[in-house]
Amino acid sequence: MSAQRKKISYQEFLHREYEIFHAPFQPEIEFYETIRTGDIKKLTELLQDPFHKKEGFGILSKDPLSNLKYHLTITTAMIARYCISSGMSVAESFTLSDYYIRLSDEARSPEEISEIHDEMCRHYARRMKDITQKVITSKAVNICINYIYEHLHTRITIKTLSNISGLSPNYLSRLFKKETGYSVSEYILTKKLETAKSMLSSSDYSIAEISASLAFPSQSYFTNLLKKDSGVTPKQYRDRFSGKMSP
Repeated sequence: MSAQRKKISYQEFLHREYEIFHAPFQPEIEFYETIRTGDIKKLTELLQDPFHKKEGFGILSKDPLSNLKYHLTITTAMIARYCISSGMSVAESFTLSDYYIRLSDEARSPEEISEIHDEMCRHYARRMKDITQKVITSKAVNICINYIYEHLHTRITIKTLSNISGLSPNYLSRLFKKETGYSVSEYILTKKLETAKSMLSSSDYSIAEISASLAFPSQSYFTNLLKKDSGVTPKQYRDRFSGKMSP
């Protein structure tokens, strides 16, 4: 797989649901901000009115239930984007959005759509509250983390991160470990594995494509790494978890 294809397949995975949603139909910035900041109390107030009884939804389908499902998908995609921008890992956010979108696809009534909507909002808000309380990083480390998320399709070095953060490699290594609990290499590997797992469970990319697009040295290296981490091979992981995630 060429370097260009590696980049494309990884970025296609990251954006596959979100590229079509240029903006929410009815902007509700306050609502998204409430979830992004993990404000559970305020969210509870905002969820008083059932999702399926809200007015102002655009007509995306002539079938009322399908129309609600489409709007729930858009809402889920927007919330996922907001949460990623504030520290939730790309892999976790995609996995959550995939799970709730699959649930909505299986829903059989407007009331069930509302229940899924509220559960999804609370789930994201609880996670963002945890993240906000536990993860407070310096600007330099935050720059590095964002760079890592955007370049998992490449081989990322401490020298590169040193250049973009403006810190010496040794100082950055110490600061990164202090603030995240991981060495730089451990963090990168962890995020590559998280994303690989999400790609295995929620995309149809082949194992070879996933391995190459995340810049693992070889497919066998990726296989051994996942087996050491999860106790199963990539194929076994896909068979076990594809479409079967629990909230």
